Amino acid sequence: MALTTVEITKTPAEEPEILVPPPEVVTTPCDPWPRPYYLEDGLRKVYPYHYTYNTYCKQRWRGRELLDIFSTEFRDRPQEYYKDAIECGSVTLNGHKVPSVREIVKNGDVISHTLHRHEPPVTAKPISIVHEDNDMIVINKPAGVPVHPAGRYNYNSVVEIMRAERGHGWNPLPCNRLDRLTSGVMFIGKHPKAAEKLTDQIMARTVKKEYVARVIGEFPTGDVICDQPVMQISPKLGLNRARASGKEARTIFKRMAYYPPKAQPNGANPQLEDRRSDKERARDSKMAWKSKEGYSIVRCLPLTGRTHQLRVHLQFLGHPISNDPIYSNQRVFGPTLAAGDALSDDDEDIISKLSKMGKSEAAEAMEYHDDMMEEYNKKKAEKLTGDLCEICDTPLYSDPGPHELGIYLHARKYACQDGNWEYETSLPDWALPPPDMDGPTVTTEETDPLTLVDEVGHLKLQRGMRNGEGIGVHVAE
Repeated sequence: MALTTVEITKTPAEEPEILVPPPEVVTTPCDPWPRPYYLEDGLRKVYPYHYTYNTYCKQRWRGRELLDIFSTEFRDRPQEYYKDAIECGSVTLNGHKVPSVREIVKNGDVISHTLHRHEPPVTAKPISIVHEDNDMIVINKPAGVPVHPAGRYNYNSVVEIMRAERGHGWNPLPCNRLDRLTSGVMFIGKHPKAAEKLTDQIMARTVKKEYVARVIGEFPTGDVICDQPVMQISPKLGLNRARASGKEARTIFKRMAYYPPKAQPNGANPQLEDRRSDKERARDSKMAWKSKEGYSIVRCLPLTGRTHQLRVHLQFLGHPISNDPIYSNQRVFGPTLAAGDALSDDDEDIISKLSKMGKSEAAEAMEYHDDMMEEYNKKKAEKLTGDLCEICDTPLYSDPGPHELGIYLHARKYACQDGNWEYETSLPDWALPPPDMDGPTVTTEETDPLTLVDEVGHLKLQRGMRNGEGIGVHVAE
């Protein structure tokens, strides 16, 4: 065998890329242990504490002035506050105080904001355990508590409350999401593998979810399917609306119970004996929903998972959740509460009105006018008090009223499509029969929306919007 020589040409070794280390930024002690909780008046509160937010420059911030970014992107405080914070060094760029509020922000810059943080209170009700094993904790989330730290909430979140209960090093991993105002079944993974497995099941839509809601008026009997598309209008305000150009959404509803208004003690019909003042009559004449007496308990089966899907669909049907501060708010949506409305172009007006809620005005849902509510709860509402924090001059809010801590929407049951597991809670108190009235205290097969899932082909499309029936709404024959 002949051998040949091959000349090997040596190439210079590639120089390793030298990455510029991130800039040193301002940090403050912001992980106190134990957590700074205290309980008062049925609320879990957090003592104010100093906290530093650090964030890299976003693409849309490049080339803009620092004050312009804060005054347009972060609207929870007035522009004058951010101007003072930049000038005194509470807001820094790459760990250094800037010479001017007009400093231009560039790609790669790190913005730091140190502030005296005030968290809103949440309910003091405990996070109850539905099931626990080596991989997973199934909880019954209280209404009004956000799942993750976000916005004004940090320690008053499910993740941080559970960490405080089980130890600083414990890392809860939520597998499904519930809105802050919604209560019910949630899954908390104990380790990443378990959390990933269940999350994949939910994302693949192999998990059935059932909710229960309390809505105004007498909801139609039979099976009702709403397939009105849902569009996000304002992420900042959490506003979504029924829109033909929105994302596909479908929900099955089935009435579980209807409770008419309470009769007067002498047996008189409240419709015949009108004891309202002239001012109250004038007010009620502008409220179309006032004619929808009583309330219904409705079982809800979402077949898609759009944000606020159930709340938007119930509003579209003309039977919104009775204490929903957004979708049952006449000050925002007007006398009809946007029933059957999928075409209006008043989004900017809706956003403007909704942005005032909780600041200059208290959020006012229809339940706010319910005669069964105590006058105390009507007046006690979270809004700006006009007072300032003695340390940081932050505008202070009043405590939320009990009617603001949650809405009448509860995730009652989650079940694996293959039948391998299912978890459910009992009905919440607001879904039980009122005193001196008969009604279901447990769910039954007769009111189960799941029975309709395999019968979608037998539905009839009802035309002509009336009493919640119309295009985008199907009622079983």
